[in-house]
This record gives sequence, C-alpha cells and structure tokens, in this order.
Amino acid sequence: MSEKKPQDIPISFNLDDFYTTQKQREDEKKEKIEEINISLIDNFKDHPFKVLENEDMKALKESIQTSGLLSPVIIRKKDNGRFEMVSGHRRKYACESLGMDKIPCIIKDLSDDEATIFMVDSNLQREKLLPSEKAYAYKMKYEAIKHQGTSQQHDATLRQVVTKLRSDDKLGKEYGESGRNIQRYIRLTYLTKELLNMVDNSELKETPSIAFNPAVELSYLKENEQKVLADFINENLATPSLAQAIELRELSKNGTLDSMTIINKMSQEKPNQIAKIQIKEADLFKVIPKNIQRDKIEDYVLKACGYYTKYLKQKSRESR
Repeated sequence: MSEKKPQDIPISFNLDDFYTTQKQREDEKKEKIEEINISLIDNFKDHPFKVLENEDMKALKESIQTSGLLSPVIIRKKDNGRFEMVSGHRRKYACESLGMDKIPCIIKDLSDDEATIFMVDSNLQREKLLPSEKAYAYKMKYEAIKHQGTSQQHDATLRQVVTKLRSDDKLGKEYGESGRNIQRYIRLTYLTKELLNMVDNSELKETPSIAFNPAVELSYLKENEQKVLADFINENLATPSLAQAIELRELSKNGTLDSMTIINKMSQEKPNQIAKIQIKEADLFKVIPKNIQRDKIEDYVLKACGYYTKYLKQKSRESR
C-alpha cells in the first residue's frame, strides 16, 4: 500500500515581512506628509467654496510667512499623474501668492464620492459661509450620499437604512438643519449666477441683495424670466418681497409670466418700501398744546406743517 503524499498547503505571505520589523510595517501604513509641487495640484472639480482676498486671507499669509504652513493640505492622485486638491484651496492659494513652489500634502486614496464628502465636510466647518457656498456644498454632498446608497443597494440591510433615513435628513442631522431646509438651500443652485450673487450680497451687506426666502421662490422661475428680473433689479435697485416672489413663481408655473408682467409686478410699491417717519411722543408733546386730544394730534400736526410751509414761502418771497 503506497503512502499518501502530504498535500502542499499554499501559504500566503509577503517576503518583506521576514525582513521588516512590526514598527516598520506600522510606519508604512501611517499617512505621510510629502512636499508636492503646487503646479501639479488641480483644484477640486466644481469646488463650491470661494477663495477671497480678504482679512482672513491676509492673516493666513502672514501666518505662513512667520511660521510656515502648519497644517498640510489633503490631495488625491489623478489618473493622469497629477493630483486633485481635496482640502486646502485657501492654503494653496496663499502659498502660491507668496511665491512658494511646493506645499506639504497628505495623499489620500479616496473615491469620487468619498473625496466630495471629505471636501464638503472640511469646509462647512468654517464660521463664515455664503448662501451660494452652502447651496452647492449641500448639493454635492447630497448627491454623493445618494450615489453611495444606490451603488450599495445589493446590501439589504443598508437599503433599509437608506430608505428609512433620506439623504437630506442625514445632511440635516450633521449640520443642524432640517431636511426641508437642506432642500431649500439646494434650490438656490437653480438661480442664475447674477441672482445668486444678490443672495450672497444679503450676507455681505452689499446691494442689490435678495433675502433667502424670496430667493428660494425665485429659483422656480425659468432662466429667461430670471434674466429679466435681474435686469430690472440692477436698473431700479428694487428687489422682490416674499409675497412678490411667490406671485412671480405662480405666474411662471401657469405660463403667464412675461417681461412686462415682471416689470409691472416689481414696480408695485411694497409696504416695506414706504418711508415711515417716527417721532418720539415725548418730543412731540414738547411742541404741541397739552390740551390737544390724542385722536386729534395727527390733524393738528398736518395743519401746523401746512401753516409753516406757507410761512416759509412768504418769507422766501419777501427776501427777493
């Protein structure tokens, strides 16, 4: 009876494991900071956050000049041998402005969806954000989360979770917003660039400016309707109230909104545009007789102003 040959059991191993220490293997897994040429780093596609020359940028440049760049940027490799910025656009801009050729980077292996979520999260932590920045950031992350859920629907457990908690609700929980408000911000991305800039002006304290709630309603207007509206606003420096914006949206929905209708609706005087003159009661009673009844005060003031106007005209004629 012939002996059975012992069966060879394949053993999977890395030859390097026999020649490296555990510490060396752990160090290789750690993220390393590398100096990468700035010219090889492209901005993130459709990056929604603005890089502005403001006081914060001035302070950042001064810090880099004094102490160097203390926090490395986050990048990922592209298929063409270049890199894409994930987090650090302002730092990259500051270093470029200071004439630096290289910048300290951490290279992460991220998918498109992972990179989008990382980029949005790292920027939404900033205190000062414009409505347009929030709008496009929420939209990008919302779509990335939805795409991740769709691509993993083979997992029944995950599918139940995705169905139970909508993408906008997930975003809202992260940023202290309701799912509805997330969707309202995303609606702003349907505005033309000119109108969206006016929404940003409401935060920048510049004119003309459109408040958030009317802007959401205006986002439902067609592009050509928004263009007519923007032209009117620029020429007249008059922006729509919430009531006007809702009315314009309804007219657009019904297909009855044309250029003249927009101009006519916007030309109507709004209650908040009627100038109001306020006089303190204490000051008023210093100049009117004490025996004037309260319900007669308005009539008394108007008549007094009328007599004073006649007096000024008479005095003007006498001085000629």
